[in-house]
Amino acid sequence: MRTRPLKVALLGCGVVGSEVARIMTTHADDLAARIGAPVELAGVAVRRPDKVRGGIDPSLITTDATALVKRGDIDVVVEVIGGIEPARTLITTAFEHGASVVSANKALLAQDGATLYASAQQHGQDLYYEAAVAGAIPLIRPLRESLAGDKINRVMGIVNGTTNFILDKMDSTGAGYQEALDEATALGYAEADPTADVEGFDAAAKAAILAGIAFHTRVRLDDVYREGMTEVTAADFASAKQMGCTIKLLAICERAADGGSVTARVHPAMIPLSHPLASVREAYNAVFVEAEAAGRLMFYGPGAGGSPTASAVLGDVVAVCRNRLNEATGPGESAYTQLPVSSMGEVVTRYHISLDVADKPGVLAQVATVFAEHGVSIDTVRQQGKDGEASLVVVTHRAPDAALSGTVEALRKLDTVRGVASIMRVEGE
Repeated sequence: MRTRPLKVALLGCGVVGSEVARIMTTHADDLAARIGAPVELAGVAVRRPDKVRGGIDPSLITTDATALVKRGDIDVVVEVIGGIEPARTLITTAFEHGASVVSANKALLAQDGATLYASAQQHGQDLYYEAAVAGAIPLIRPLRESLAGDKINRVMGIVNGTTNFILDKMDSTGAGYQEALDEATALGYAEADPTADVEGFDAAAKAAILAGIAFHTRVRLDDVYREGMTEVTAADFASAKQMGCTIKLLAICERAADGGSVTARVHPAMIPLSHPLASVREAYNAVFVEAEAAGRLMFYGPGAGGSPTASAVLGDVVAVCRNRLNEATGPGESAYTQLPVSSMGEVVTRYHISLDVADKPGVLAQVATVFAEHGVSIDTVRQQGKDGEASLVVVTHRAPDAALSGTVEALRKLDTVRGVASIMRVEGE
């Protein structure tokens, strides 16, 4: 075994960073045996140096992250500070000064991954980011390496634990959205400001990363259609149950049937109870991959939290350190297909539409005519009426999203339609 240790610089020492440091210290002998050389924590960049950080040598603490990554003797920089800047500059600076990078920064990778890849390649360094998408779940490496010889057609998953916890509680207890969110906040699953989770921003960043890897093309955050889950109601769950479904916030990345384009989207959807994703409970994540040769694969586990995320980070640290000992690098960006990203209007799926209508003769015929005029075929209709008011639930066959949008716009103009109570896509059939 080589005696000179490989030096690791840690940017950020919050929930994840402190766990990375702890595991590096307590498992030092095992990590050295697996890598083939000792690993040493050489510096920890933080914003608040006076905060007590148990188990970390105070002499390693610095507020000058730039100086740390410029040292020249650092082998691996672990970036867990998040955000766009200064993370992007620190990562590219690390590459320029001879260090490889392990990152958990989904927002930066989704917005400007191409810049990071290009810098890593230019300077002959590694960029690994297993922890950026699904916490401890091994997902990025299987997509980049294990399935590199296959053709992936679809990736669909639950990639945000907070939203899955909320929707699971609404499903299992009949709670409303706010009540379920309050419980998630009390238990620490939701942030004080849950916008990034419940409005789908977090899942959209992960969808961009997954689509880019799966389809070997550049997909940026702006390419991902995003719809939050704050409008999902107990009534939606009641309708889903009548269809033998439940509701999940899904990240869906698909290759077009003709192979000429891809789509990436995040939105709540009904899925059949028979689908493997329907049984994912609490704050767990799961990703369902459909490949041409391998068939259907599902990756399941805790998608967030200090220890699970640190596990993924350290898995990358081991891989990068092994590469350095062998004077090699792992896989870089694979974007050779350069496929266009189609708009949401071109996505074809089924829909569940709930309408509040006047309870009088001829309403159903009017509604059906609007669907027919826009080329959207109706599968089933369910109507309930009382005291002059009625609820009309329409489930369609597969149709383009643009056709459905046109249908809904026309329905809103009917005098007999008092309101469109909800629109939900039906996936996984």
